[in-house]
Amino acid sequence: MLNKGEFKKIRQELAKTEERRESVIQLSREIINLSKRIIYALHRNDIKDAASLIKEIESKKSSLLKNNVKLDINIDQVALQEYVEALCYYHFIENKKIPSKAALKVDSETYLLGLCDLSGELVRKAVNEVVKNNFNIAFEIKGLVEEIYDEFLKFNLRNNELRKKSDQIKYNLIKLQDVIYELKMKGKLK
Repeated sequence: MLNKGEFKKIRQELAKTEERRESVIQLSREIINLSKRIIYALHRNDIKDAASLIKEIESKKSSLLKNNVKLDINIDQVALQEYVEALCYYHFIENKKIPSKAALKVDSETYLLGLCDLSGELVRKAVNEVVKNNFNIAFEIKGLVEEIYDEFLKFNLRNNELRKKSDQIKYNLIKLQDVIYELKMKGKLK
């Protein structure tokens, strides 16, 4: 009645898909971990370590994109968002520029979600710079977060993850404005 050969092929197909799925999950975890390590290295001013980790993360990202498996979870998308956050932060520290989505080879939503997360790392950097009496760097960072926020205000975002995460930019900008206000009140900035 049933074609048992067909069921055998289906089992093999499902097993192969599961293997690829597990590979995507593992690669995604590795990218998330590398992203955190890049950001941590940059907060410690260890540019050399961050640069070597970037080579590694680029390789992992290429492998992830080659696997191209639709998952019932979104860990691969989270990994790419973390990748965007880490690479944008690295390029800001290195040359005061934020790479484009084309340069990072990610889709628009992934890029924007990564930028939302970037604003939190920029606040952390600004606070660290204030502690070191590098007030102008904190002021410069506030300017960048204002630019990012200004661009996000031009979107008509529906009530989804991107809309919720974009609110982080506003709250991070408020934190930076408070930091700058305090510096001005204390006469540290002109």
